[in-house]
Amino acid sequence: MSQEAITNKSKVAIIGCGRVSEKHIRAVTGLSDRLSLCALVDTNPDAPSHLLSACKKKIKKYKDVCASLKTYIDYKQMLNDLHPDIVAITVPSGLHFQIAKDCLEANANILLEKPMTMSNKSSRELYELAASKGLRIAMGHIYRYFPIVSLLHEDMVSGAFGKAGHGSVIVRWGHENEYYQQAAWRGTWKSDGGALMNQTVHALDLMCYLMNSEAVSVNGMIARRFRDMEAEDTAMGVYTFANGALCQVEGTTATFPKEHEASFFINTEKAAIRISLYKGKPSYSIRTPKGKNLAFKYLRRYIKQNGLSYLISVAKNPHYGIYTDLYRAITTSSSPIADGRSGYLAVDMVLGFYRSVLKKTEIELPLPGEFKIEEMAKFEL
Repeated sequence: MSQEAITNKSKVAIIGCGRVSEKHIRAVTGLSDRLSLCALVDTNPDAPSHLLSACKKKIKKYKDVCASLKTYIDYKQMLNDLHPDIVAITVPSGLHFQIAKDCLEANANILLEKPMTMSNKSSRELYELAASKGLRIAMGHIYRYFPIVSLLHEDMVSGAFGKAGHGSVIVRWGHENEYYQQAAWRGTWKSDGGALMNQTVHALDLMCYLMNSEAVSVNGMIARRFRDMEAEDTAMGVYTFANGALCQVEGTTATFPKEHEASFFINTEKAAIRISLYKGKPSYSIRTPKGKNLAFKYLRRYIKQNGLSYLISVAKNPHYGIYTDLYRAITTSSSPIADGRSGYLAVDMVLGFYRSVLKKTEIELPLPGEFKIEEMAKFEL
């Protein structure tokens, strides 16, 4: 990619025009001073127009965006014709690897929705390929981009909170059976995975980020209780981190769809950190041993560093933060906050959990060999 391309507007193409793509379009068009949306790609030729119509009221300069936009059914043709600087990949998880690899081979930086791929080997291959070509992978690990999270990470790294003791993560992201019936690939081992791989993977990534450590072992259990799907709708387990901290996890899609919840707790020597998202509303608590809540202190610090308008934009759409950060990483030759390595490690955490289920024992991480999620098809739920 030329220096001219990264110092002016970067061309962005989006492959896959499903529901999450609307967040990408809103983010890209909201950053029109540095990004330009050049293409939408989907094997369904009607999907791009339906997507644009669905988010028409949320796109700045809608007519201008549509006028300069090209649509494709073949992503390889798009790569050959347009040579985009950034490609966002929002297709079903089972298709991530090959498309991402082709985009990197075409010298495009990529924004890859979670999970990175469906095997630890292929995730690591993408991470290493990008590194070898000097390209950036930004992962759709949206929780890293929530307001004040980056500041909590900085203070954990600096030692301001002392030693991390333990943590817990809860992801109760309910879907009815209709959700899984919308497409044949949903909830399958080969193309999607269950509550852990699809809904909980970026929550696990956040725990690594906040604890400033990597998981070294896991012991897990899964079940299918209420949902008509191939994979699990409920998972519970415990991770051990390299710094000695423990983390328990609960991930499920078997709860009520109107009560989505993601909650995080970290107990340290000098603070008890709580972050939660319930029905779309975030809350933060950073309590000292004397009971003082430092949340507003961190919020003021975040606004001073980034500005109020940025906080509002990220709070409404975390993908705004991902694209802002990816552009920064490209133009400064640095790493995104949620980079390719974080994507690989998160996938390894989930697959290690699944292997623990298969083997009925604690599993060391990172996994020593390749493990594909489709191996879970042999497990009877």
